Amino acid sequence: MSFSGISAMDYYVTNEAANTPGGIRFTNEVGIPYTKHIMGTINEFIWSTLFRQTDPSDRKPIDSVEVYIVEFDGAEGISWGNNKINVSLIFLKGYPGELKWEFTSLFYHEMTHCFQWDGEGHAPIELVEGVADYAKLIGGYAQEGFAVPGQGERWDQGYDFTARFLEYCDGINPGFVAKLNKKMRYDFDVKYFEDLTGKPVDQLWRDYKAKYGQ
Repeated sequence: MSFSGISAMDYYVTNEAANTPGGIRFTNEVGIPYTKHIMGTINEFIWSTLFRQTDPSDRKPIDSVEVYIVEFDGAEGISWGNNKINVSLIFLKGYPGELKWEFTSLFYHEMTHCFQWDGEGHAPIELVEGVADYAKLIGGYAQEGFAVPGQGERWDQGYDFTARFLEYCDGINPGFVAKLNKKMRYDFDVKYFEDLTGKPVDQLWRDYKAKYGQ
């Protein structure tokens, strides 16, 4: 990897159920080498493009990301413990489409959780999830059914709905998500939206909906 500092990051992947249907499908269709490769690629994307953290002191102080292929239900994957990602064997077994593509999309989301700031827990979880889905969107891995611009009931609805709103805010202030992430290093205040765009978030949402005729 060419991006400054990327070589200092280590990536670990453990398939804890290699002989199960999900574990076998992971090995055959995705694999540990590919997983480590995309982890490096996405890590570089997060630092250079998503959060524009050219200064290493702006980044979260982690030096590794660990991935575990394990059995759990209710989600394709979850991030936990600051730098760990679990991927569901149930998802791997049952996903009906192109698994490698969907797996990559998932990692744009989950890797973002490892590196984003969340106001030391004060940022709304819906916004945190929206930023992670925004990574998928601008990384070119928004899956089929992803929200279209203007869709949603409120700005903090979360996931793809909030991602599309963040995309709109980026059109007002290029690099908006990177700047918002930097502001959320130690705390969160909804006023950050106004600081960056000149408008309160509720006005931004009304303008966003009006732009798309909703």
